[in-house]
Amino acid sequence: MTSQVFPADQLTDLTATIFKAVGCNDNEADVIAKRLVNANLSGHDSHGIIRIAKYVDWIEQGGAVINQEIDVLTDNGSVVVVDGKWGMGQSIGEQTMNLAIERAREHGVAVVALRNSGHLGRIGDWPEMAVKAGMLSVHFVNTSGMGNLVAPWGGKERRLSANPFAAGVPVKDGPPLILDMSACTVAEGKIRVAMHAGKQVPENCLIDSDGNPTTDPVTFYGDPENGVKPGSILPIAGHKGYALSIIIEMMAGALTGGSCTNPDKADRLANGMLTIVMDRSAFMSEDEFYDEVSRYVDYVKSSAPIREGAEIIVPGEFEARTRDERNANGIELAATTMLQINEVCQRYNLDVPFTVEG
Repeated sequence: MTSQVFPADQLTDLTATIFKAVGCNDNEADVIAKRLVNANLSGHDSHGIIRIAKYVDWIEQGGAVINQEIDVLTDNGSVVVVDGKWGMGQSIGEQTMNLAIERAREHGVAVVALRNSGHLGRIGDWPEMAVKAGMLSVHFVNTSGMGNLVAPWGGKERRLSANPFAAGVPVKDGPPLILDMSACTVAEGKIRVAMHAGKQVPENCLIDSDGNPTTDPVTFYGDPENGVKPGSILPIAGHKGYALSIIIEMMAGALTGGSCTNPDKADRLANGMLTIVMDRSAFMSEDEFYDEVSRYVDYVKSSAPIREGAEIIVPGEFEARTRDERNANGIELAATTMLQINEVCQRYNLDVPFTVEG
């Protein structure tokens, strides 16, 4: 079986059709489709339409709830706590960010704590929303339920979620600065992408259940039904990434009220996110800010490269270029992903979209 390439518009329409068939209203289905395909366009295939089959499973099992609106639990103007009620994360995240941006315009700074959201997808989407509004933002995210994936520094058993951290800064001319990273060496979705493609993951990312290094995605997932324990992801940069991960758990888990990583809540996946949005105009003039951002970006990129002909890029530049390339040339899907989507379409009496050879 081989991979195939498809236009982004075709995949967006297909994804929206699937989620409408599952029961999402038109707006929610369109939001999910836009966000999943944008993840593929940005080069983050682990958070793209590979997630369709899993999301549908969660909806059918009651782990994710469609057509939810956020509930405001606490409202102090610039500090708001909201409950996502296990709604679809692409929709819940967008609602949360719209609220945060609105409050930042009003108060200069907004801190919004989101608890009990369904899978929020590519976290880089949320600082991208802020920069489009001319604002800066930082985001701490954890998973309180099923996301127990990462071993602590020096340990061999899972105790932490992947714990993404994201931030965004608007740039006057050029793509925004977007940081989107996890406190662990590889996102679980990227391990799943590798497994679907029959590939290994890079070295120094995973350990098996005995603490031995492995590059095998299958070893990471294990086979609990047959007594084979799953492995763990490692934190980035050893003790430094581990320490960062602990702090993210505190911000996104304890402070939001959604709880830190907790295997006792593993009946469903729930994300917590602490978002801080800052309106640049509350701090300084537009010219002051953008001139300094541009000056510093230019200064960093002026560094002589280690290798002849290489280029210094800044956060967000890779995603912007990948988006341009994939919009022009299409998005590649592994055969396993296509087969999973075909099976979902069959369950909901939709036309089978992919022909998979082999």
